[in-house]
Amino acid sequence: MILYAESSAILAWLLDEDPVEDIRAALADAELVITSDLTLIECDRGLIQARARGRLSESEVISRASQFRQTAHHWACLALEPEIADRAKAPFPTEPIRTLDALHLAFVLAAQSLVGTTRVLTLDHRIRESALALGLEIFPESDQSA
Repeated sequence: MILYAESSAILAWLLDEDPVEDIRAALADAELVITSDLTLIECDRGLIQARARGRLSESEVISRASQFRQTAHHWACLALEPEIADRAKAPFPTEPIRTLDALHLAFVLAAQSLVGTTRVLTLDHRIRESALALGLEIFPESDQSA
């Protein structure tokens, strides 16, 4: 299975939120994990926010950020290229969608054009809905988002 790792799922893994075990298993079982600069930025920001809100200590943030960098080093990372930005600017089947969601979807579509069927690892209900409308596969299959 080829996965596009979207921020909501990776943050759940980093912050030890449900369904963390499903996310860990999906990442471990994937033959290829693809992510984007956007996911890397959002996850770093999510750890900083968790520290600022008192949810994680400074040492926990450092440890989890290190774990994230070591793991993400083994993933294919897509950069925000003009073609991806152009696709994100175009309409999607489930408008209105937020800008960052449009960017994630554009990254997934770019990944799929490069490597074939790419399942979207996400917990965000808006991205899940839009991905399904685009004919993309999602994981986990049932909606775990709030």
